[in-house]
Amino acid sequence: MKKHFILLLCYLFCTVNAQESNFNSSLEKPNIIKTNITGYIARNINLSYERSINQWLSINMGFGLIPQGKVPFINAFLNNEDEKRFHDLQIKYFHFTIEPRFYIGQGYGKGFYIAPYYRYSKITSNTFNFSYNYNIGTGMNVELPLQSLGSTHANSGGMMLGVQFFLTQKQNLVLDLWIAGAHYGKVKGDFTLTSNDILLTPDMQAQLKQEIENLDIPFVKYTVETNPNGAAIKVDGPWLGFRTGLSLGYRF
Repeated sequence: MKKHFILLLCYLFCTVNAQESNFNSSLEKPNIIKTNITGYIARNINLSYERSINQWLSINMGFGLIPQGKVPFINAFLNNEDEKRFHDLQIKYFHFTIEPRFYIGQGYGKGFYIAPYYRYSKITSNTFNFSYNYNIGTGMNVELPLQSLGSTHANSGGMMLGVQFFLTQKQNLVLDLWIAGAHYGKVKGDFTLTSNDILLTPDMQAQLKQEIENLDIPFVKYTVETNPNGAAIKVDGPWLGFRTGLSLGYRF
């Protein structure tokens, strides 16, 4: 009986030691720095840092910046007329994301994971020219030039599913595949349109208001108020975004 008991204690001791050794070995390199290489298609300069807490939990934080320039893929959202109207529009974009990752595969930062996340986003425009055709009657139009600028910011929460691989024999090269993610929240912002040349009559203001309200801008809700100097646009509504991509990183 004593012999069996001693053997059992030895087995338990060896098992615990093996688990501790595996735990320590897996957490020898708990830090990962990554960049989403697919984001650079849209000029998104980005970096993220992930820290393993234990086998099934890590914390990932990241930020991205699009330097001031043309709106990426703007042609896909505007018709030909609106594309000409916004031809000199430029924006700069910043976002910050924090996400706890719950690993359901091998763990310690490896395998499939589910990640609820929070994201803050901000978009700022340059001062760009905006013009509309004022109908003075008898089929005649007069082009009225305006200058516009503004910014918006959004707070949103979402969920993402992904899988992360450790490459090379030393497992220091990391491949992080964002399979699919989506977030939903609220956006607020203000844009102004200013007429520097003439004061707008009530009829000009009414046509300008109608022109702006008819713009086919997807996923954005806004209200328009006009005045003799131009218009004020308030953005206030839901914000929807999607995430997918492929990140490459280094584990240490």
